[in-house]
Amino acid sequence: MKSVHIATYYIFTLIIGLSMIFVLLHMLYRRRTPTSIVAWLLSIIFLPYIAIPLYFLIGSRKRKHHKKSFIVMNTDNRPMCQYSSPIDAVLKNDGIPSASCQNSIGLCTDGVEAYKIIMKEIEQAKDSIYICTYILDYDEATKPLFKLLLKKAKEGLDIKILIDAIGSHKLYFNPLRIKLLKRAGVEVYFFMPLFNIPPNSYINLRNHRKIYIFDNKKVLSGGMNLSKDYIHPKTSKHLMKDILFELKGPAVYRYLEIFASDWRYASGKQLNTFIKVEVSREGKDIVQVVPSGPDMEGDALFEALMVAIYSANHRIWIVTPYFTPDISLMRALIIARHRGVDIKLITPFESDHIFADLVRSSYMRELEENRAKVALYTKGKLHAKAILFDDTSVMVGSVNFDSRSLFLNYEVVSFAYSKHIIHDVEKWMIELLKDSNRSMPPAGKYRLVAENFMRIFAPQI
Repeated sequence: MKSVHIATYYIFTLIIGLSMIFVLLHMLYRRRTPTSIVAWLLSIIFLPYIAIPLYFLIGSRKRKHHKKSFIVMNTDNRPMCQYSSPIDAVLKNDGIPSASCQNSIGLCTDGVEAYKIIMKEIEQAKDSIYICTYILDYDEATKPLFKLLLKKAKEGLDIKILIDAIGSHKLYFNPLRIKLLKRAGVEVYFFMPLFNIPPNSYINLRNHRKIYIFDNKKVLSGGMNLSKDYIHPKTSKHLMKDILFELKGPAVYRYLEIFASDWRYASGKQLNTFIKVEVSREGKDIVQVVPSGPDMEGDALFEALMVAIYSANHRIWIVTPYFTPDISLMRALIIARHRGVDIKLITPFESDHIFADLVRSSYMRELEENRAKVALYTKGKLHAKAILFDDTSVMVGSVNFDSRSLFLNYEVVSFAYSKHIIHDVEKWMIELLKDSNRSMPPAGKYRLVAENFMRIFAPQI
């Protein structure tokens, strides 16, 4: 019996050793960053029985055999602007269509107002309602929304709902409300279901996009999910501070393309994106829509952010709930600060993820050491994502300033180049600053060691 135990031990040791070699060779073949390689190897050394299966499950992102095809954004017969910027230039070379003119974009930063807007758009929709969101809950805030969707479905509207299986796990594991919607004619699909047959190995790649399209004429997007934590008919201290923006104009078509790609993957059904999109061209806003994620052949958004940071001359103001940037982005911010650019990071005093708060601390202290300003928002929960670059552009959408959002999740943002939206975002950020502490709390040497150590695992968070 003892010899059997010894043989079993050596067999498992051999398997682990061979697995480590395979993982290392795979990461080198995929040109993973040194930080990512170190993070995975340390995880495998300390927790081999957990880390090795995890690597095979979640270790890759842009696989050639990934079942979801790359998004191809069409440029035929779509009105473009004679607008040029460093951001626009790099995006065009990455296959993202140029910015479009004649849009109208408006900002909403209040969860009660956002609730009213969403309910109004559903009520007023005449032909179609397309919803893509990370979180859809059935709670005190969304019960009327479900009821209204049932009403509109009975009126004969084309209603399609795409929700992430992990983000909307409450409905995934208790699908009664989904069944009621389906019986009324609403098409509902979960993105990347957890119990696929055959099983897939892409559960780490989540759809974090928020896209709400009404009659192919208007889009609501940003960071707000559909639950009581984000939208509510009444003022509540539990409401997260977030952004929802309204968009009309030619840029609506870009969101329709992205939704259609996600819908085709999740449902297996084709959505006709070549239909006539009736857009109002009375607006004057210049908008460029940028998807990001495993369904993009390159990393267009990451490159656009790098270019925007290096091109900024006066300021870069960042609002994000999570801050664990890629080393290249972190270095770019520090260099920008050394060039005299005003760097401000506005982030919650505490986010909804304790582990992420520990990991981010080292990065934020490094910013402060380089005389950048870190503001910790203390008046409630902050979930918004926005970045101001000088007085020339603003980015709003679903992307956090972390490696997961930029390299793993399916995301979407809009770059707006118009003065009024830049001014509106600036005014909102100034209000956030008034309710923020202006420095990181001091930490002892053991805390600092722990924070710096956790940076190793930042790419996986």
